Amino acid sequence: MPAATRTQRRQAYRWRDAPRSAALDTTLVVSTACLLVIGVIMVASTSMAVAEAYAVSQWHYIIRHLIHIGVGLVAACALRLVSADHMFALSRLCLALAVVALLLPFIPGLGHEVNGSTRWINLGLMRFQVVEGVKLLVVIFVAGYLARRPELHRARFFDTLKPLLAVALLSGILLLQPDMGSAVVIAAIVGGMVWLAGAAWKHMFVLGACSLPLFGFAALEPYRFQRVMTFVDPWADPFNAGFQLTQALIAVGRGQITGVGLGASVQKLYYLPEAHTDFIFAVLAEEFGLLGIVLVLTLFALLVGRMFGIGLKALRMEKAFSAYTAWGIGLWIGIQALVSMGVNLGLLPTKGLTLPLISAGGSSLIMTLVAIAVVLRIDWELKREELERPRRRKEWTA
Repeated sequence: MPAATRTQRRQAYRWRDAPRSAALDTTLVVSTACLLVIGVIMVASTSMAVAEAYAVSQWHYIIRHLIHIGVGLVAACALRLVSADHMFALSRLCLALAVVALLLPFIPGLGHEVNGSTRWINLGLMRFQVVEGVKLLVVIFVAGYLARRPELHRARFFDTLKPLLAVALLSGILLLQPDMGSAVVIAAIVGGMVWLAGAAWKHMFVLGACSLPLFGFAALEPYRFQRVMTFVDPWADPFNAGFQLTQALIAVGRGQITGVGLGASVQKLYYLPEAHTDFIFAVLAEEFGLLGIVLVLTLFALLVGRMFGIGLKALRMEKAFSAYTAWGIGLWIGIQALVSMGVNLGLLPTKGLTLPLISAGGSSLIMTLVAIAVVLRIDWELKREELERPRRRKEWTA
């Protein structure tokens, strides 16, 4: 075959496959976009009464929410250019970065305290909740650790224990802020990743049994213990300790099947605290009813399920780091969404966790979009490798 003809055929093959290799995963993009749209609608619906209470423009919170979406999309586009190999190379540093990040709020002048909790740092234009960035750092660190130990099911007990010791360190710092909700979420994410990596059941059982007393002891803190008792019977003190939960349950109950209509919620009018952040799902249930609940659950199921599908595909293609990263991010979004919705529906004790992609909350929204971009990058790399394999076979046989 003449050299010129061979080169032309290679270029034709490359250009024919380029659009497919650059295509974004439709399920991830569409489900993310739908959740963002729902979030914009609900923040607009819930935040006007809050804005009036603080004597600011009625569009104040929705404008901030849209700005955060814009910042998140820009950051996501930037991080999508970082390859999985580069993230794997930096994974060992992620734990140290996570520890440093969690200690930043304790620096005088940099940390910012809200309602007795020191979880934010002041960046001038905005306040950033560092634990949201730490979640991604933890996922990358643990994914790198697991990728370097392909046979964890045959490993020693200490090999399974190492990533959970890192969680214990981070959880200890989080409890000082205090932020037990994020500590539980991070522990669940890492535990899920280690289990998916094939850790021995006996190791997981021992570690789980040892961790329960630690979190149980942390829950004995007076205000946390009160939250647990309020969860057991919120109607025992409906106008004080149980106020948030009872108002959320009233909102959900008013929604019934089809809801009371967009903007017609009563509970968001100074009855339900944090209606645009922690309890936005309760207002959504009131305005859109059971149909709205099912829609949001379906979108999260599609989003998380696709991430697990991408992780499984990466594992089959022997890309262990990519697989564990996709699974870790899927666990992060899925667990946080379930906990947030569980609190709003009265299934879990009250936690200060936002609903990913929907609640008003700049730090969570930005980092969730960045994490989704990481999964999109992983999926793009897998598609590109699939296209390269037949191309190489053609080149070898030419």
